[in-house]
Amino acid sequence: MKDKMKNFIKKTTNKPNLKSPPAGDLGGFTRLKVNEPIELMDFLLAKMGGMKRNSIKSLLSHRQILVNDQITTQYNLPLKTGDLVVVSSVRGNTELFHPKVRIIFEDSYLIVIEKQENILTVKTDHGNELTAFSILKKHVQKSAKNNRIYTVHRLDRETSGVLVFAKSREIQQALQEKWHTDVKKRIYVAVVEGKPPKGSDKIVSWLTENEKSLKIHSSSVDNGGQQAVTCYRVIKSNDDYSLLEVELETGRKNQIRVHLQSIGCPIAGDKKYGAKTSPIARVALHARILEFYHPVTKKIVRFETPVPRKFLHLFH
Repeated sequence: MKDKMKNFIKKTTNKPNLKSPPAGDLGGFTRLKVNEPIELMDFLLAKMGGMKRNSIKSLLSHRQILVNDQITTQYNLPLKTGDLVVVSSVRGNTELFHPKVRIIFEDSYLIVIEKQENILTVKTDHGNELTAFSILKKHVQKSAKNNRIYTVHRLDRETSGVLVFAKSREIQQALQEKWHTDVKKRIYVAVVEGKPPKGSDKIVSWLTENEKSLKIHSSSVDNGGQQAVTCYRVIKSNDDYSLLEVELETGRKNQIRVHLQSIGCPIAGDKKYGAKTSPIARVALHARILEFYHPVTKKIVRFETPVPRKFLHLFH
């Protein structure tokens, strides 16, 4: 059990496996293929039509150079055969330092963040509440006023974890149109009250929403609601709580929260769905892994975040 727990919580890199489209100038991005080992500055001096060294340094400092879809500011970065260098016509974003949002990946098309708990993905009314969207919008527009971001999907206010935004309306639409088929893994971790009846199981039910309370209800028989499928396995348990890995086969509103309540194990801190305790002063649900087909490269990309330390401290 200890080895399983150690492997489960081991931090992973946030670098996905990406390849970009063929070289050329498209949509404000010049794409250049590397044919031999060379340093980045020398490569750009040779390929950028007489551009001066200071001009290239300016592009680097403004985060307009990407190597294999990773922004770089290192002029002497060693390149290898097969690498792809992208020169953007738009200034890249400065680094973001915010307690509620951490950028874990950025390329020419996407920004992937780790959202903290107790903040909305995007506002639901006309108020001025701080949201992950508003934080990112303000951030990208520090680099250029015409920079935009677009919401692709959402996490509940109470849920932390991996969240994807698009950099253009076209990329947003491409992702949303095929989200249910192109997303290959959605894995969460949750701390629940008690211990589930089985070490692992698949929960299948039909979900409906109460229009007045906005609470989701689960039915074990088809009542005309949306079918929802959730798989879980127990990672660790003690006398009071269990740490679960939860994988979604469907992505309905509040799905994990209502499904875990339905087996008698509400998520710790989730009073809306039956929790009696709140040991870490939050709903103990975290979107840990998201894997999907990149809308441009058509390659599978995978983003991971570590299990929140507060979750783990309950089992020491």
